[in-house]
Amino acid sequence: MNKPQPIAARTVVSGPTKMTPSEAFVETMVAQGVDTMFGIMGSAFMDAMDIFAPAGITLIPVVHEQGAGHMADGFSRASGRHGVVIGQNGPGISNCVTAIAAAYWAHSPVVLITPETGTMGLGLGGFQEANQLPMFQEFTKYQGHVNNNKRMAEYTARCFDRAHSELGPTQLNIPRDLFYGEITVEIPKPMRLDRGPGGEDSLKAAADLIAQAKNPVLISGGGVVMGEAWNECIALAERLGCPVVNSYQHNDSFPASHPQWCGPLGYQGSKAGMKLISQADVVIALGSRLGPFGTLPQYGMDYWPKSAKIVQIDADHKMLGLVKKIDVGICGDAKAAAKALLALLNGRTLACDATKAERAAKTADEKAAWEKELGEWTHERDAYSLDMIEEAKKEGGNWLHPRQVLRELEKAMPKDVMVSTDIGNINSVAHSYLRFERPRSFFAPMSFGNCGYALPTIIGAKKAAPERPAISYAGDGAWGMSMSEIMTCVRHDIPVTSIVFHNRQWGAEKKNQVDFYNRRFVAGELDNQSFAGIARAMGAEGITVDKLEDVGPALKKAIDMQMNQRKTCVIEIMCTRELGDPFRRDALAKPIRFLDKYKDYV
Repeated sequence: MNKPQPIAARTVVSGPTKMTPSEAFVETMVAQGVDTMFGIMGSAFMDAMDIFAPAGITLIPVVHEQGAGHMADGFSRASGRHGVVIGQNGPGISNCVTAIAAAYWAHSPVVLITPETGTMGLGLGGFQEANQLPMFQEFTKYQGHVNNNKRMAEYTARCFDRAHSELGPTQLNIPRDLFYGEITVEIPKPMRLDRGPGGEDSLKAAADLIAQAKNPVLISGGGVVMGEAWNECIALAERLGCPVVNSYQHNDSFPASHPQWCGPLGYQGSKAGMKLISQADVVIALGSRLGPFGTLPQYGMDYWPKSAKIVQIDADHKMLGLVKKIDVGICGDAKAAAKALLALLNGRTLACDATKAERAAKTADEKAAWEKELGEWTHERDAYSLDMIEEAKKEGGNWLHPRQVLRELEKAMPKDVMVSTDIGNINSVAHSYLRFERPRSFFAPMSFGNCGYALPTIIGAKKAAPERPAISYAGDGAWGMSMSEIMTCVRHDIPVTSIVFHNRQWGAEKKNQVDFYNRRFVAGELDNQSFAGIARAMGAEGITVDKLEDVGPALKKAIDMQMNQRKTCVIEIMCTRELGDPFRRDALAKPIRFLDKYKDYV
C-alpha cells in the first residue's frame, strides 16, 4: 500500500502546468495544507483518491458518513485547520447532512466534497443520482459547483478559502466525469484574511460605556476560542476585575482555574455565573452571538439583566443585536477587538476600579456557594427521580446517581484533556462539571443538538491532537447511533476513551413526559445489551462500572490504555433513571384536549 508522504516533503507545482483535473483537485488541497480526510471510498472520486497517498493525504475510512462529517468537525475544532469529508455521490453525500449542520452551528471550517452524478446523466434518474446542492444550502457558508473541468482548482481553492474566511462549512460539488481529462492550470495559493478589531467609532463608544460601568460582566464566547483570543480576553477581564462567564457549550473559552471564571451560562450551567450576570450594569459579549438557547432561564432564574447595557462583539455583523437588544455592536475579530478595547481603557480611570476588591470577594462567595451546592447535589430532587432511586433499590441494582458520577469523572480528568459531549439528559447536566485550562478542549453539538455527535467528533479531535487525552460522553440512546465508529478507532489506530451513561432511557425527552404529560411514557424506554461487551466485540476494551468508588479508577485506567498502550476503551456506567430539568421548558405547555376519547390524556 502506498503511504502518504510526510507533510514537510510535500511540494506544490508552480506556474501554469498541464495535468488532469484530479491532479488539480489534489494539488490544490495540498496547497491548502490538507493531510487528513474522512469518508468512505467511492467510484465517483476514485481517480483522485488513487493519488491521495503520494500527495501526502490520508483518507480515513469510517463506518458511516455522518461519522465522517463529525470527525472532520472535531479535527477542525481541535486544530483550527480545515476538516475535510468526502463520500460517494447520492446516499454517501446525503448521509452527511446532519454532521454538516452541526459543524455549521459550531462555526467549523469544514469542507464537504460532494462528487455528483456525471454531467451526461443528470436528470435521468440514474444510479445514486441526487440534487446535492439544495441538501446543504441552509448549512453551508458557500457552495462551489465545478461546471467545467478547467475550473477544478479555482473552485477547490475558493471552497477552502471561504471556509476559513466565513468560519463555517463549505461544499465543493463535482460531477464525477469532470475529474477526467487534460487541462493546463495554475494552482491557487491560499488566501487568508487579516481580521481587524472593528470600527473606530464603535470601539470608542464601547470603551466609553465600559468605563462608566460599576459592575461589568464579561461573556467569553466561541469566538474567543476560534480567534485565539484567550490571552486578550484574560487581560481585558483582569483590567476590569469582572466576573467572566462562558457562553453556552463553550466551557473552554476561559481558564477554569482563574479566580474570575464563573462557569457557563445556559442549560444546566453555573448558578454562580447566572447570579452574577443578573446584577451586571454592562455586559461585554466577546465573540458570542448570544444564542437564544444559551441565555434561557435556568434553575427557575430569569437571569438575563433587563436594564444592563450590552456591548456585543462578533466577526459576523449579522449576529449583532439579532437575539438580544444591544447598545453597541462591534463587527470585529475577538482577539483584535479585545486588544483594541484594552488599549482604549488603559490609562483611564474606570468606575469599576474602586470596587475591584469588593466585587472579587462577591465573585468568590458566589462560586464557593455553587461549588458547595454541586458537591451536595448528589441526585435530582423531583418526585419522579426519587421514585427511580427507590425503584433501583428494589431491583437490587447498584445504579449510580448521575451527578455523583459526573463529580467523580471531574476529579479524575487528566491534564490537558479534550472532551466531547453528546446531547441528552446526563450530558447536559455535565456542563456544570466540565472545566478546562486551555482552548480547543470542549466539543459539543451546539444549537443543532443532534444525537450521535460525541464519539466521532472526539475521534477527529484525537486525530488532530494525538498527544492529548480524548474523552467522549454519551447517553445510551445517542451512543447507539454512533458506537460502530469504535471500529474506526481500532482499525486506524486512533485511541479514545468513550464514557456511556447507561440509564436505559431517552432521558431528556422523558422528562417532558414527566412534567407535562402525567408520566405517560411513549417510546422512551431502552432495553440495552452490555455496551462494554459490544466494545470488546469490536476490538476495543470495555469496562462496566456499577460502584461509585470505581468511577475515577476506571477513567484513569482507560486513559492509561489510550495514551500508553494506544487502546480504545468504552466505560459503561450504570446509572439511575434520574432526570434533570426539562430540556425544552421554553417550547412545551400543559396539553389541552377537545375530543372525548382523549379527555383523560391531560
